[in-house]
Amino acid sequence: MAADVEFKFVKVNGITLHVALAGPADGPLVILLHGFPEFWYGWRNQIEPLAKQGYRVVVPDQRGYNLSDKPPEVEDYSIDLLRDDIIGLINYFEKTKAVIIGHDWGGAVGWYLAATKPEYVEKFIPINIPHPSVMPAVMACHPSQLAKSSYMLFFQLPSWPEKLLQANDYKTLEKTMYSSSKPGTFSSGDMDYYKDAWSPPGAISSMLNWYRAIFSKGMTITSPDVTVPTRMIWGIEDHFLTVKSAKKSMNYCLDGELILVGDSTHWILHEQPELINKLITEF
Repeated sequence: MAADVEFKFVKVNGITLHVALAGPADGPLVILLHGFPEFWYGWRNQIEPLAKQGYRVVVPDQRGYNLSDKPPEVEDYSIDLLRDDIIGLINYFEKTKAVIIGHDWGGAVGWYLAATKPEYVEKFIPINIPHPSVMPAVMACHPSQLAKSSYMLFFQLPSWPEKLLQANDYKTLEKTMYSSSKPGTFSSGDMDYYKDAWSPPGAISSMLNWYRAIFSKGMTITSPDVTVPTRMIWGIEDHFLTVKSAKKSMNYCLDGELILVGDSTHWILHEQPELINKLITEF
């Protein structure tokens, strides 16, 4: 990254989040939300282009990840708390709303924020993550999605998922990221950064607790329609999520568009960063 990036710890919603910052302090706010098993570093190719556009770019390690706080209980990762962390960041930076861009789990938090507290969202860009109301229906009707999502059921087990993911220097996580992305997407140097982020005490359990909280607490949205302008970007060769779930998500968007991108997987941020940056900045 050529842009000047600073890091700070920010107290919001009863916890402390580690945050990467770039761009003018008085610029409009854009918040980039990573997914599993990433951290702020997953957005490294987007920070500079947005900062050059004049945005104040805020990229948190979400709760449980990397250098941010890791509350110990499953209920500490309910979707309402995850959403309120982001509202806390908007308030901390003295803005009334922000452009929200989220990939994977970060996109799920963004969907929930946009649907339940739209007054905080200027525009929303979810990347390879469907609307939360879509997943149960798609899994029930389409066995392919159920098969792709079977790992979530394994994550509900106590202790065994932690043992598997930590074994042999995080070999399972490393292998999954390599095998589900285009060849050459992640370098060995990238993987060293990820392993450092996975290594703090309690990190793996905290990351898994996002999945456990969804099964125990749910993610029901009383009024699921998203009224804010939404541009959904989707790498069509996603190993974990079906294109059908992306298309059905548009049914919940009153002002939305879906852009399907070929020759891209779940990790489109890393595989086609220039295209992603173009699609983001023009929106």
